[in-house]
Amino acid sequence: MDGNSGLTERFEEHRSHLRAVSYRMLGSLAEADDAVQETWLRLSRSDVGAVENLGGWLTTVVSRVCLNMLRSRESRREDSMDASPADRVAGREDTVDPEQEAVLADSVGLALLVVLDRLAPAERLAFVLHDLFAVPFDEIAPMIEKSPVATRQLASRARRRVRGAPLASEADPSRRRLVVEAFLAATRGGNFDALVTLLHPDVVLRADAAVVPTHAPVLLRGAVTVARSAMAAMQRAQATTPALVDGLVGLAMAPLGRLFLVLGFTIEDGLITEIDIVADPARLDALELAALDI
Repeated sequence: MDGNSGLTERFEEHRSHLRAVSYRMLGSLAEADDAVQETWLRLSRSDVGAVENLGGWLTTVVSRVCLNMLRSRESRREDSMDASPADRVAGREDTVDPEQEAVLADSVGLALLVVLDRLAPAERLAFVLHDLFAVPFDEIAPMIEKSPVATRQLASRARRRVRGAPLASEADPSRRRLVVEAFLAATRGGNFDALVTLLHPDVVLRADAAVVPTHAPVLLRGAVTVARSAMAAMQRAQATTPALVDGLVGLAMAPLGRLFLVLGFTIEDGLITEIDIVADPARLDALELAALDI
C-alpha cells in the first residue's frame, strides 16, 4: 500500500457495501454513517498488509461496530420509552436529511426495517449478514460469540419473525391487503372520495392517548368524519407501509424507520368497519409485527 492515500482508495471501494450493511443493521442513516466512519478509523490504525480479503475484514469490523451500537441502544431503550412517540421521532430528525433517509428506507423496505428493529441485536446481525448479504454462519458466529449452530438458530428465529404469516382464520387475506393498500394510497394521494368508498358508513376509529398531542383517547364515527381525519394525516402517510400486525395486514407508520404507530383494521364485505390506532410504547411492544413479501 502506498501510504494513507492507497488505504483510503481501498476503503472507498467498499464504502457503499459497508453503508448498506450498517443501514440494515441500524435502520438509521446517521448511525450507519457513524458506523462506517468508525470502521475507517479502525482500519487506519490497523496493519492490514497481510489481509487477503479486505472486504470481508471490513464487513466483520463494521458488523461488530453495529452490534455494539445496537446493544447500547437496547440499554437506553427503557429511558427512550419515557418520551412520547412524537418526541422520539422529532429528536432524530435534526441529525439526518429526512428526504434522503425516506428514499433509502423505501429502497430497503420500510416494513422490513420496522421488524428488524424489534429483533434482539444478535438475531438482527445473524439475519442481516446471512440472509441479506450471504455471509456464512462460520464467519458470523465469532462476532456474537456463539457457535455456528447457535448462530444458525438465531437467524432462523429472526427469519420467522421477519417473514411472518397471515392467520389461518383470515378468510381472504389477499382481499384484505387490497383494501388496506387502497386505504393507504387514498390517504397518501389526498383522495377523499376514494377513502369514503372504502369505509363502512358506520365505521368507528379508535386511537389511544399517545397518538395525539392532547394525550387523550380518540373516538370517531362515520365514514365522512373518519375520512377527514385520515386526510389530516396525509403527510405522515408517506412514512406508512403495509405490514402484518398480529398476523393480519395492517399499516405501520415508521418515520425514519422507527415504529411510531400501528393501524389495525376490521374489514367486513370489503369495507372497513373499524380502525384501531396504537401508539402507546407498551402496546406497540406487545404487538407481533412482520414484513410483507420478504
